[in-house]
Amino acid sequence: MSRLRVVLAPDSFKGSLGASQVTAALAAGWSRSRPDDEIVAVPLADGGEGTLDAFERAVPGSIRHEVVVEGPDGRPVAAPWLALPDGTAVVELASSCGLGLLGTPAPHDAHTRGLGGVIRAAVDSGAVRLLVGLGGSGSTDGGAGALTALGAHIVDSLGEPVVAGNHGLTAAARVDLSGLIALPAGGVTLLVDVDSPLLGPAGAAAVFGPQKGASPDDVLALERGLACFASLVDVDPATPGAGAAGGAGFGLLAWGARLEPGAVAVAEAVRLSGALSDADVVVTGEGRFDGQTEAGKTVSVVRRMADRVGVPVVLVAGVVEAPTDGFTDVVSTTRLAGDVLESTTRASYWLGEAAALVAGRWAR
Repeated sequence: MSRLRVVLAPDSFKGSLGASQVTAALAAGWSRSRPDDEIVAVPLADGGEGTLDAFERAVPGSIRHEVVVEGPDGRPVAAPWLALPDGTAVVELASSCGLGLLGTPAPHDAHTRGLGGVIRAAVDSGAVRLLVGLGGSGSTDGGAGALTALGAHIVDSLGEPVVAGNHGLTAAARVDLSGLIALPAGGVTLLVDVDSPLLGPAGAAAVFGPQKGASPDDVLALERGLACFASLVDVDPATPGAGAAGGAGFGLLAWGARLEPGAVAVAEAVRLSGALSDADVVVTGEGRFDGQTEAGKTVSVVRRMADRVGVPVVLVAGVVEAPTDGFTDVVSTTRLAGDVLESTTRASYWLGEAAALVAGRWAR
């Protein structure tokens, strides 16, 4: 049996394990079936949870800082940001106002003020450039909370500040951006994992609202709030990626930021192309492989990069809900485990079983 060089390049399994934990579980399982293979671990992210960790692993000399900000439901949150040696700061929305920080879903009231607070701390520290990972959001406030924390004023018809969250957007009558802090000299790049617009059937409320606890009626209300806010801001709501993170992409575009696919930026930072150059197989994965994956999430980026150099790609996902053409092998841990609860509560075990199964097939 010839020795293989196996690159493990998964994203996190949201709600279960971070990308590093997923990688470790896959490595343990693969090695059970093929103990002599060389395992190359390259845990990834696409702008959501794990983005900051990926940059910290990839860039020597990075320094992690922490700041206490207002979380998505108003409770204080200790959120990290990363200072890179070249003066770039990496900020991750998920760690300041992500869905996992909410005790219970709050589709109308959750906000992004914490993200603005972390950004402000990084800029105040002297960051010359910002990379902001947008993913894993618990809110649908169009980035209004972040803008407010950065110095914007959003007021109602009486000139009073509107309440935080999407709920306040329906009362907004004026958005004053003149008080925003200056962009750092090197600009602000938003790392996004979707190309959704702000509004419409493919927008922030319609597609992602239900994932945040929104009912069909809630989605209509969230859409109205976003539409009201968009009418007051000089940014095209149809911009691809404006709907990222509950519309946080839209709000930060109004500050002067620009959008970039997060999975591509992280893959470049961790030098995935170099790891793939002499690989025999790459294993990638995510918690839910569905129709959104092709919009720029990690798995789609890994597959495209591997295809360019002729490396076969294996998909290990919690749930598989989209066509899997182009993958050499596919394993759903939910199907392997028998149900969703078992596959998520014992995610490491079932990821190991999935990897062992795939590696065993390669042995034949």
